[in-house]
Amino acid sequence: MSRIGKKAIFLPKDVVVTLTNNQIIIKGKYGVLQKTLSDKLAFFTDNEKIVISRHNEEKKSKEAHGLYRALLQNMVNGVDKKFSKTLIAEGVGYRFQLEKNKIILNVGFTHPVAFEIPEDLSIKLESNTKIQLSGIDREKVGFFAAKIRDMKPPEPYKGKGILYEGEKILRKAGKTGK
Repeated sequence: MSRIGKKAIFLPKDVVVTLTNNQIIIKGKYGVLQKTLSDKLAFFTDNEKIVISRHNEEKKSKEAHGLYRALLQNMVNGVDKKFSKTLIAEGVGYRFQLEKNKIILNVGFTHPVAFEIPEDLSIKLESNTKIQLSGIDREKVGFFAAKIRDMKPPEPYKGKGILYEGEKILRKAGKTGK
């Protein structure tokens, strides 16, 4: 039995769950998320919790058991509290700018780099070197933050680049002279 999968997902009082054939819809104070469910698992819900069980002991259903429990827990947490990631631009002249539905990065290239902000994400410019991304879908928040970070990942010699808040960069020693 999956240690994660056998735990029930307890619902906060503002969250409403609707189960249909193979769809789950989770509504909360910040929005609505839905997911297509696996046919290898059985899903049960009341007003307080969601319970997931397996039909059989096949390898695929064992794999899906813990996965779907974690995905549904993230959906419940997202519609109740939101997820956020903070990015910091380290380096001389590195900065972020917001324009309507775009984020513009000045990160050492000869031109600024622009990204379209997805509709279901919000970006708060805390300073010109620090932004906070937030949204109800954990996967989308993490994916967009990683996409921005991949534009200029931190390098180990000077530590310049875009990094997550709290991320530690392993520094390397430079060349030594003769």
